[in-house]
Amino acid sequence: MSKGANVPVAASAVHAVLSWTAGPGTPDVDASALLLTPAGRVRDDADFVFYNQPAHASGAVRHLGGEKGTGTARDGVAVDLGTVQADVERVVLCASADSGTFGQVRDLTLTLLDARTRAPLARFEMTATTETAFVTGELYRRNGQWKFRAVGQGYATGLAGLATDFGISVDEEPAGQAQTTAPTQTQATAPAPAAPPPPTPAPAVPAAPPTPPTPAPPSTPPRLTKGEELLPVDMRKRLSLRKEQVAVSLTKHGAAGARARVVLVLDASGSMAGLYLKGVVTDVVERMAAVAAQLDDDGEMQAWTFASNPARLPDLRLGELPEWLGLHVRCGEMSLFGRPKKPRKGLHPGQVDMRLVGIQNEEQKVISEVRAFVRENPAADPTLVLFFSDGGVYRNAEIERELREAVEEPVFWQFVGLGRSNYGVLERFDTMAGRRVDNVGFFAVDDIATLSGQELYDRLLSEFPSWLTAARRAGILRP
Repeated sequence: MSKGANVPVAASAVHAVLSWTAGPGTPDVDASALLLTPAGRVRDDADFVFYNQPAHASGAVRHLGGEKGTGTARDGVAVDLGTVQADVERVVLCASADSGTFGQVRDLTLTLLDARTRAPLARFEMTATTETAFVTGELYRRNGQWKFRAVGQGYATGLAGLATDFGISVDEEPAGQAQTTAPTQTQATAPAPAAPPPPTPAPAVPAAPPTPPTPAPPSTPPRLTKGEELLPVDMRKRLSLRKEQVAVSLTKHGAAGARARVVLVLDASGSMAGLYLKGVVTDVVERMAAVAAQLDDDGEMQAWTFASNPARLPDLRLGELPEWLGLHVRCGEMSLFGRPKKPRKGLHPGQVDMRLVGIQNEEQKVISEVRAFVRENPAADPTLVLFFSDGGVYRNAEIERELREAVEEPVFWQFVGLGRSNYGVLERFDTMAGRRVDNVGFFAVDDIATLSGQELYDRLLSEFPSWLTAARRAGILRP
């Protein structure tokens, strides 16, 4: 599987097994799991399962242990999907590296097995650099069916940074002591259900390995972006919160203070119509405006829409966001039988006649057009392209050619799948060889509206920072 891909899980119980090649200088890897509510948080500390707390009280999740030493090493967790409590929506599968980073771990792979037959259900290979903790994958409910998603999201802030994101409290270090301690079983930020106290204190979580120093998340509101003061109060509050979340995500991945020009690309093919009508795309655009506002303080974002043909949309200026959404985030007036000869009446200035865009999926055309824009409009900062599609990708060879040619350009392409299927070559770029740097990221979600802001930005920005580093080393970006 590729990062972001998901598959239905037919088995009633599974084993999630991590494997890697062990040897001198290779850290041990410890598997763990978090049980999360629909709010994306643990209910209490008992929802964290690891080798020092090897079984959940419900019996639904337990630590398997495994084989350590030289050769192929393993560690894992077992999940009985049939006994997972009703208020648990996701079981997040995690890993931590003991006395090292995941960049030192070779052949890191997560294999999902049917617990009864031992038949493999999914296999996900991962790579990393300075990360000391990982969300490897997740089991989640969708419409009464359990599914598995390959996540592959690393944390340079270690197990403590990972656990804090999901509601586990972290003890403060004594003055003068290095901050290497993992979360302890003290008190989760989510309220715990009433229950008798345990007879003995809960076991301590293993100490996380030392991590490279990273800047602390911002403790003050982010700077005001040009045009932000013109927004309605409720939209301005949402934007301010989201900018902070973007800044936190960048800091987690070692890219605090990063700057970039942001380009937005929106699929307008026929299968997207429902997402436009339900307001999903409108919400996506508003959330992406916060990424542009945090990374580029000129208050503008370039935007395209596409289906059979690409169309450049007017630049999204932050102060005009409410009007821009209403005028330009739309899908209707499709033409099934070629381009209309006359423009549609009643279009506002800058509006695209969507009949000219068509209904098919021709991603390679808009990729080519965005590449031409970047070449013709050089910028001091790199470009981050946020590309949203619901699948139906079939021009695989043409798309691959465009993105391979784009490797030497100062552009990172982050693709987001919006819950349908068949993302074709986009799912394979994470493991595709023959490129000096990995210039493409991809993940898919069943329903993007269910992702919290922090989780969305963590996934959206998980690969961009590592590309910045690799592209500077390769001379694609200025040091």
